[in-house]
Amino acid sequence: MRKAYKYRLYPTKEQAEKIQFTLERCRLLYNRLLDERRFAYETDKTTLNYYDQANTLNERKKYIPALKQVHSQVLQDVAKRLDKAFQAFFRRVKAGETPGYPRFKSAGRYESFTYPQGGYAINGHQLALSKIGEVKIKLHRLPQGKIKTCTVIVKNGKYYASLSCDVEPNTLPESNATVGIDLGVKHLAITSDGDFYEHPKFLRESEWKLHRKQRSVSRKKKGSSRRRKAIRELARLHEHIANQRRDYAHKVSRKLVRGYGLIAFENLNVQGMVKNHHLAKSIVDASWNQLVQYTTYKAEEAGRRVVLVDPKNTSQLCSNCGEIVPKKLSERVHRCDHCGYVQDRDINAAQNILKRALA
Repeated sequence: MRKAYKYRLYPTKEQAEKIQFTLERCRLLYNRLLDERRFAYETDKTTLNYYDQANTLNERKKYIPALKQVHSQVLQDVAKRLDKAFQAFFRRVKAGETPGYPRFKSAGRYESFTYPQGGYAINGHQLALSKIGEVKIKLHRLPQGKIKTCTVIVKNGKYYASLSCDVEPNTLPESNATVGIDLGVKHLAITSDGDFYEHPKFLRESEWKLHRKQRSVSRKKKGSSRRRKAIRELARLHEHIANQRRDYAHKVSRKLVRGYGLIAFENLNVQGMVKNHHLAKSIVDASWNQLVQYTTYKAEEAGRRVVLVDPKNTSQLCSNCGEIVPKKLSERVHRCDHCGYVQDRDINAAQNILKRALA
């Protein structure tokens, strides 16, 4: 299976300039290839593919010498990225979804480039990158398996390397334990066993800092260096909040996968739910999809199962007798007049989720 390891890079000033130079060359090439595809289709309905464009790279270098300063496979990956963007576009058109035609990348909006096969190597605490040099890397843990690709990422003035590796699944001992998970706003996750995982509310806690930095950006003159600096500070705070969410989701998902052989979640339409303006911020702050995603890939690696079930009436149904017990959102206790079963509303919902998964 494929697993990614992300590390912080500490390039010298010269190396940082080369990384930025490579990003800019890749961005301009991406936009040029996109324009050629658009022009070809508009003029004679011709659809260019990856090979049509990748085969022109050597010829382009004759007229654009700057491309020679970028590793050849990095340039090929730019064409591959654009091809994937068009494949996703055609898939959405075929499925009747909102198509989202591939867009041109404005300055500063192209944040990474990839060495798909070679051109990189780890030498101690240095990551050797072709055309850039040996960059200091913080190996907080060694990558496992065979490294397949290396992606250099620039985000908020920081540099990272993401190494994609083929690894053997780290299978856990077989477990017959099963659990249903109800995702909520008051608590992030509630299990059918009665365990509650707190909702840290990282966004709410940092809200006053965000408001202050957002005001700072709005007061600065557009195009000024002070405004750019304020934007970077705001972006770093957003990144910090996102990192807090990721860290907590990793911890909760790891505990669930280690404890249960089958884990059941509701198949929630989060995009539709955030249209409720009263709960939107709390739902986004909870990041339910992230928890489900992390639990799913960890379970796959460990030989465990994650099942998504229909969420309809999981909160209204009595998990003991199956009768519908209508409740307002403010009612936090489930009381069934039919069988007398009394339980916390969320635990009752989690038990219904587990029953549907087992069925």
